[in-house]
Amino acid sequence: MSARVFLELLAREASAVEFEGPVLAARSAGADAATLAELEEAKLVALRVRTLLRRRARREAELSALFDTAGDLAGLRDLDAVLEAIVHRARQLLGADAAYMTLHDPDRGDTWMRVTDGSVSAKFRALRLPMGAGLGGLVAQTATPYSTADYFADPRFRHKEDIDDAVLEEGLVAILGVPLKLGARVIGVLFAANRSVRPFSQDEVVLLASLAAHAAVAIDNARLLQETRNALEELSETSRLASAHSGAVERAAHAHDRMAGLVLRGGGVEDVAAVVTEVLGGSLVVLDDAGRPIAGDPAELGEGVTATIAEAARTSRALGRTVRRGSLLVASVDVGAEPLCTLVLRAEEPVADTDQRILERAALVTALLTLFRRTVAEAEGRVRGELLDDLISRPGLDGLAERARRVGVDLGAAHVVVVAHHGDEQRERAGFWASSHAALNRGLAAQRGDEVVLLLPGDDPGALARKVAAELGAGLGRPATAGACGPVRGPAEVAEAHQEARRCADALVALGREGEGAGVADLGFVGLLVGGGRDIEAFLAATVGPVLDYDARRGTALVRTLTAYFGSGCSLSRTAEALHIHVNTVTQRLDRVAQLLGPGWQAPDRALEVQLALRLHRLSTPEAQPGR
Repeated sequence: MSARVFLELLAREASAVEFEGPVLAARSAGADAATLAELEEAKLVALRVRTLLRRRARREAELSALFDTAGDLAGLRDLDAVLEAIVHRARQLLGADAAYMTLHDPDRGDTWMRVTDGSVSAKFRALRLPMGAGLGGLVAQTATPYSTADYFADPRFRHKEDIDDAVLEEGLVAILGVPLKLGARVIGVLFAANRSVRPFSQDEVVLLASLAAHAAVAIDNARLLQETRNALEELSETSRLASAHSGAVERAAHAHDRMAGLVLRGGGVEDVAAVVTEVLGGSLVVLDDAGRPIAGDPAELGEGVTATIAEAARTSRALGRTVRRGSLLVASVDVGAEPLCTLVLRAEEPVADTDQRILERAALVTALLTLFRRTVAEAEGRVRGELLDDLISRPGLDGLAERARRVGVDLGAAHVVVVAHHGDEQRERAGFWASSHAALNRGLAAQRGDEVVLLLPGDDPGALARKVAAELGAGLGRPATAGACGPVRGPAEVAEAHQEARRCADALVALGREGEGAGVADLGFVGLLVGGGRDIEAFLAATVGPVLDYDARRGTALVRTLTAYFGSGCSLSRTAEALHIHVNTVTQRLDRVAQLLGPGWQAPDRALEVQLALRLHRLSTPEAQPGR
């Protein structure tokens, strides 16, 4: 039998047992020893060739699998998917019971379990391996592959209780670990493991190391791709924010240009507020230096927000920016620690920080308008004040009527002169209020010491005096007392009316009626008699003081009886009728008055003083006046 039969067996990839067939057949046929020896040698060579072919075929299959793995990994873009694919392919290529991967943690200096395939233990999946500890820690530390057929019986590894407990719970026995390297840097360890004793061949070590090399590149590529994606997302977000910021800046610049244009065209605070609400939406209220609304409806801000707005306005002025309080945005501007204006916006939608600059610009524009109006008012006030000063101190000066006409005042029409006392410490604010009030009412105003003088259109001195006292007092935050005289027509009558109005205001102060307003007619001749520093209290005490004290101590009605007595022409019967009492009662009361004032109290001169004192007492006691 020829050795050619072994070539035929190799050609059809026969099993190793079939190679014994030719030798047994020759021996059965009685072949000689030389023939049998030649066949035996041919058999051995054929088996070696068979082993070599099978090894090369396996190697080719492994290389093909590595090539396919590299292609698969190259197609993955998500890092988690890459890691899972690597571990799963490692388990398939080596036919292992489990495969897993640990990655290096530079912050803690160890490796941690990142991905597993075929694992059943939660404790094992949460395992961390310090450098040099266990098989994996040793691979990570030395960057060298290590394998063991029986991990627990292998003395080469530094066993730690927590590591061994996790490996034991997973049931692993044979373990192979190879480093994942990028250049000289180890980024992790790739493992294949079996749950029975089994040595790993050199070919398996090389195969897993080759897979680890591909895996390390794929991991780095996935990491770089993820970083690129993150960078692109950050760039996109930055671009979006920049675009939004640019849009906000452009919107703010456009709003500012519109507000500046309004100012140049003579627009007012209401126009500025309209621009703000058009751009930002919501409801806007503009407050003056005293917190009073000058544009917008305060009711739209809600109830009980006054204190909140005041606190936010102070904070805004201190910080120099918009302050948010719930749904309210508050921007306030001051000059020299004195508030000028406050803008309060209740926004329907959230307002970005960049859009808040629009509100701040609007507050600045409003403040500039306020300052401009104040400057104009002060300039016009000086003109009007100088004219009124001339009407008071130099009524015969030529051209007064023409000067008045130029500022819109017709001196030929009916006017009332009002003098208001306010206190010297409020002089500047009172002067500004008077100038503004006169300008709005087509009148004149002047500051003279601790009082302001107004020449206002009208023919009711009492009503105008009371109005001036109330509004000036509210503006100053303290009582203001106003006296008025008129109506007057023509420049010549202003000076005399000023003196009477001043005496009227002095009379109110002398009578203890600070904070009130009255015309000369409201006080009658008393206004001409009092004032000028006269001591009303002393006059009352000297004239009817005993009667006043008697009534106060005993609760009697002697003062009332005296008043009725003089009012009825000194008739006892008409006095009794007016008081609804008996004539004898009137007589008894008058006798008591005679005892208190002396026997000559009804003499003409003395009776006049008593009547004047009674009138002064009634005027100085508001609750005793008719209609009060």
